[in-house]
Amino acid sequence: MHKLVVLYPEPADPDHFRDYYVTNHLPLVTRLPGLLAWRYSFDVAATAGQTPYFAVFEAEFADAAAMTAARASPQGQQVTADVANYATGGAVVIHYPV
Repeated sequence: MHKLVVLYPEPADPDHFRDYYVTNHLPLVTRLPGLLAWRYSFDVAATAGQTPYFAVFEAEFADAAAMTAARASPQGQQVTADVANYATGGAVVIHYPV
């Protein structure tokens, strides 16, 4: 199993982020080939102090090769290109075996 995590810092317009993310971006994500499971939250909290993140997304793939293939696919390229439409604070993408 391989996990992809996207951490989103505070955007310029949180309401636009939430609406666009749920209405437009997540439907694109669900079309990623090899995607086994996914989840997201806008309720990100730090154990101490203020969190540097507004939202988090997690995706699971069978292995690193499946994740790499999904990201390189036409659907994956569309997902990546769409991030600029809502994530004005940028995005931190990490991945690791589980």
